[in-house]
Amino acid sequence: MIKKILLSSALLMAMSASFAGPVNINKADEKQLAKELTGVGPSRAAAIVQFRTEKGPFKAPEDLKKVPGVGAVVYKNNATNIKVTD
Repeated sequence: MIKKILLSSALLMAMSASFAGPVNINKADEKQLAKELTGVGPSRAAAIVQFRTEKGPFKAPEDLKKVPGVGAVVYKNNATNIKVTD
């Protein structure tokens, strides 16, 4: 039973990640960041926008890890969906 629940959860997470589209972290607003990035809710999205406003645009997708509250795991889960240019 537990294996089925874990498998179902893993499949749902994989499916939700596959529907996330590429997002330009230099242009997206809080709502779009929270929608498109796995593990990013309203507070992390607000932190991303605040960081970008205070420090300037992100130069590389990896720079997202510099945002307080956004660590290596969040970056890893979204690496293929993060853009910094159009």
